Amino acid sequence: MSLDEHRAAATASLGFAALTVSDRRTPETDASGPLVLGRAAARGHRDAGRRLVPNDAAAIAAALRELLESDGVDVVVVCGGTGFSPRDLTVEAVRPLLERELEGFGELFRALSFQEIGAAAMLSRSTAGVVRGRAVFVLPGSPRAAALAMERLILPEVGHLLAQARRSD
Repeated sequence: MSLDEHRAAATASLGFAALTVSDRRTPETDASGPLVLGRAAARGHRDAGRRLVPNDAAAIAAALRELLESDGVDVVVVCGGTGFSPRDLTVEAVRPLLERELEGFGELFRALSFQEIGAAAMLSRSTAGVVRGRAVFVLPGSPRAAALAMERLILPEVGHLLAQARRSD
């Protein structure tokens, strides 16, 4: 199959959930979670839920597990906790849950970020992967980072990614 054929076979409408990790944001002040869900809805995808948890590895892992076990969730976008401060634990909480890591996502995200913010892009530990046929993307907490990842990487390819991950060959 060609790339275009793979993309054409991808599910058109997916359930997107947003998980924001922050000690300072509240549901009212969180801009990244609503941005993720809004960008997904603008492309015909469904809102499958939103959560906000503190920078606590156990809370992050529990919230991600809960979302991944929810009916209607195909994609979870996690925003926050990808830097190098002692409280940035998202990658450590999420990575053990991934069945297969999507190494190229972090590489491409940092390359695109470099074009916008310069060398500070290397401080992002963004990653992605698949868990039981569902996609998980881990992003920095800024709305600008969420917009970049959604528009340039996630929305153009997530349907193709999940079609591949769900194949039964």
